[in-house]
Amino acid sequence: MFRLSSAILILSLLPASAQVPPAAPLERPVLKALPIGGDEDPTSQSQPAAVAGMTTAPVLSAASTPAAAAPPPTPAAPASPATPVTPEDDIPTAPPAALKDTVTPIESTAVPTPLDVKPTGDDAVRLQIFLDEANFGPGVIDGKPGRFTELAVYSWNEVNGHPIDDWVAVNTAARKAVPHPHAVALVPEVAKQWVDSSLPTKRSLQATKKRMSYRSVGEFMAERYHCDVPYLIALNGAKKVYSLKPKDSLIVPNVKPFLIEKLTGARYEAQEGLSQRHVVVDTRINQARIFEAAPAALIVAEPGTEEITKPVTRANRGLVASFPITPGKPQFIKLGTWELRNMIELPHWRYDQQLLDTGKRSKNALNIPPGPNSPVGIIWNGLSRPGIGMHGTSDPETIGRTRSAGCIRLANWDAIRLPNLIRPGTTVEIR
Repeated sequence: MFRLSSAILILSLLPASAQVPPAAPLERPVLKALPIGGDEDPTSQSQPAAVAGMTTAPVLSAASTPAAAAPPPTPAAPASPATPVTPEDDIPTAPPAALKDTVTPIESTAVPTPLDVKPTGDDAVRLQIFLDEANFGPGVIDGKPGRFTELAVYSWNEVNGHPIDDWVAVNTAARKAVPHPHAVALVPEVAKQWVDSSLPTKRSLQATKKRMSYRSVGEFMAERYHCDVPYLIALNGAKKVYSLKPKDSLIVPNVKPFLIEKLTGARYEAQEGLSQRHVVVDTRINQARIFEAAPAALIVAEPGTEEITKPVTRANRGLVASFPITPGKPQFIKLGTWELRNMIELPHWRYDQQLLDTGKRSKNALNIPPGPNSPVGIIWNGLSRPGIGMHGTSDPETIGRTRSAGCIRLANWDAIRLPNLIRPGTTVEIR
């Protein structure tokens, strides 16, 4: 599976002609490109009012892109899967009536792990699903909880008033909420509309496409169920995953699927309550945390009083969600407090090699179409800092591991939740 790394983004005022999916033509707001340090606000231009289900997408511009981006490494042999590899002939078949995303839960027979430690096997998958569905993103669901799962546990404990490093409460809650960590899903017919095995890697050829699609049904199903292709192979075998087609059954994490076909290219406007929230992007731990307008105050010792040595544990209901991120390179991303200005599904991306090389725009820019394999993923959330935003990615398995060129990357299944959590007007602090 070949995926492309994300790039620093600068907004560009260009007409966007490619339409995904096709529908009645509507005039679509277009964003203006500025070099890093530009003094104009790309969202200050007059734009049409938002229309739900817009059929064209704004054009985004990258100020730099990684040279010779390489696909994520494929392990020589898959690590121990959450459940034993099932031979293709033994994979349960979904009910004949299941035509879309109906899933059939699989009864877990794995031996439970102790509640007071980081879980393994099926219990690890169970925990990752539980955290994911609570909006505390653990990263890729793969049954191998790492640093992002730990950070998600810390966030969940913080919200629920448990000691930050406690495992008992969250494991107990996960076992109750997710009795079946795996399920059998049917590949939906809509996969045919979102998979293009001929998708090129050369930008000039990508510009001729209508959509930056998935390159395989396996990739489609992996992102749909918040995992990666190696984990699907661990559960189903390589032969099964590499030969998938619509109506085939597949073992997947039993998580609420990311339905890419529901995206319309909508532009999200300010909304009372959500626009007053506050996002903290912590580039030290690669995590974005979303708070209500007034986060809970910290308890500190007043000058002249005895130092507080015993931590006070209390629920922080001001914390709404947290997600793993990849921050931009220090020379591009700017620390500080900014405002969220716009949120657009399925954005186009303006690729200008001269701008990347010299910082000066040329007349030879390419208009890269929208889609899950676009360097900006399936949604753009632009900040008041020109050219900087939070967006999706074509490489969810590299989140937190590979430095972004300039912006703040999230997995597509996490990025698409942002309009339900924040809206234009939200304060975004990058630290």
